Amino acid sequence: MKLRARRPAARKAPAGAAARRYKAQPGAAIALKLPIPPRRRLAPDLQKYFGACEQAFGFLPNVLKVYSFDEKKLRAFIDMYNDLMLGDSRLGKLEREMIAVVVSSANRCYYCLTAHGHALREMSGDPSLGETLAMNWRVARVTRRQRAMLAFAHRLTVEPWADAATGRAALRRAGLSDRDIWDIIAVTAFFNMTNRVAAATDMMPNEQYLAAAR
Repeated sequence: MKLRARRPAARKAPAGAAARRYKAQPGAAIALKLPIPPRRRLAPDLQKYFGACEQAFGFLPNVLKVYSFDEKKLRAFIDMYNDLMLGDSRLGKLEREMIAVVVSSANRCYYCLTAHGHALREMSGDPSLGETLAMNWRVARVTRRQRAMLAFAHRLTVEPWADAATGRAALRRAGLSDRDIWDIIAVTAFFNMTNRVAAATDMMPNEQYLAAAR
């Protein structure tokens, strides 16, 4: 298994009082009482991965901490995330974060919308883009290709039973290949899954996400 931690952009969260204005909801990282082990009990490669995440972000994302209660599930989550969000694709990494935000907004997922809104702000260098996609993706200033991509992801999220042929045709007219369409579907499906896990367990985002890149 190849473990990769996403590297953040050069922008850093504000320090001091400005950062303290933003607070996540009170309580634990998750509502379930899971047997989350001390990091020293994880396999060496996972300890190394967690350390790389802390170095990249400045903190360990709560989702990784939570998934560590079961090493097999943690590895599966990391593998799927890294493949879909960081792996080879004609969809840019920013575009994949755009899908994550639009899907998480449609599902009203507090954790994923907070975490990936932060990632989108950092990667784009444009806080307004992240806020617009979170609130109403239809008014965002994006390319024709990206608008078709987001429309498809949104509809697949809110009307998964609907005939997708019209949406696939729109994606092809916008210049997306069938492989691109597969990647859009896969990223959309992944975040629908993670949204539901996060929502049903009351998973809380790290406070550091809230102040960064604004």
